[in-house]
Amino acid sequence: MAYGVKIAKGDAYKRAAIKRRHIRVRKHVSGTPERPRLVVTRSNRNIVAQVIDDIAGHTLASASTLDVSIRGGEGDKSAQAKQVGALVAERAKAAGVEAVVFDRGGNRYAGRIAALADAAREAGLKF
Repeated sequence: MAYGVKIAKGDAYKRAAIKRRHIRVRKHVSGTPERPRLVVTRSNRNIVAQVIDDIAGHTLASASTLDVSIRGGEGDKSAQAKQVGALVAERAKAAGVEAVVFDRGGNRYAGRIAALADAAREAGLKF
């Protein structure tokens, strides 16, 4: 099945490219009750992580830089991504999740995405 994403100019072109890559990743990555999907959504200013069971269609845990405990925190965006990774791992463990599959959301596995994933691993979440 082919998915079409409208090609545009400038930032819209970049978002369309990320959307195409995300569709490609989602062909192979799906969350189950045993191994839910850890989804990372990145914008220029914020980062959001959610643990989702795709079969039931429920979000089991989530964290973002907009949370009260992280908002206005010290450090650069990578440091804030580490805090989000640790927080989402803590919340996922509280929800009974031990292992997840990682969905990078069409973004490259570098910088803030890698920082979030490494922090979640250090907090005890298995990938």
